[in-house]
Amino acid sequence: MRKLLITAIATVTAANLWAIQGTLITGTETLKGNIKWKARTKQYVVTVKKGSTEVDLERKLEDVERLDIPKPAGYDKAVQQVEAGQGIGAISILSKIVSEYRMLQWDKPAGRYLAYAYLASNQPQKAYEACVAIVNEDKSAAYTGDLAAAYWQALLKLGKREQLNELIKKASSHGDRRSSAAALVMRGDIIVADANDAPDKLRQALSDGYLRVVLMYADPECARERAEALNKAAQCFDKLGQSARAENLRSQARGM
Repeated sequence: MRKLLITAIATVTAANLWAIQGTLITGTETLKGNIKWKARTKQYVVTVKKGSTEVDLERKLEDVERLDIPKPAGYDKAVQQVEAGQGIGAISILSKIVSEYRMLQWDKPAGRYLAYAYLASNQPQKAYEACVAIVNEDKSAAYTGDLAAAYWQALLKLGKREQLNELIKKASSHGDRRSSAAALVMRGDIIVADANDAPDKLRQALSDGYLRVVLMYADPECARERAEALNKAAQCFDKLGQSARAENLRSQARGM
């Protein structure tokens, strides 16, 4: 009996049956109610009220244009902790958000910061596993959107270069400017990882990666990627002994 109970709980957890209040939008309708993701059938279930009766409406993933889900409690504070270098204290709440909001808008942003929190605490395998759990539901998350760059960092740390290079190629050809910018930043990261601070390699990381983003992706939608490129380019210039140029780039990043 105990074994059956444990199995039942695990099945419910794996199916991601938490209901989150929000709005689901397709090309023809807007549904407001409790939204659940059914991993087994790749469908959303929206519980709406018709009079005094609650009705479950199923909608296929490919038919959903947008989800509007309120920001999870604790998300902003957790993000601040990660960005302040205190990510280990945010792991618990970010893990909870990723689990409860799977395929409900906030799983990928939370997964991004969860992965960075693990990476900052020298746990690349856990960062990788956190990302893979999301990618298994949505393959495109591996090369576009909020999660991709963090996933790539985990792959880089674990030496999974072949898989990483394939995803960067996909991101570059995807047609989404943010994904293309993130791919260029990662190209710079790969070169730096193998550089051993060799000046020619640092200059290559700048020309083939970071500075291309700085120069070519100044539009607002790529602000996050451009700020990252500015800071990483500054680190390269520091190593090249060009501290004035490095500080200029950091100043630009702070002003974004």
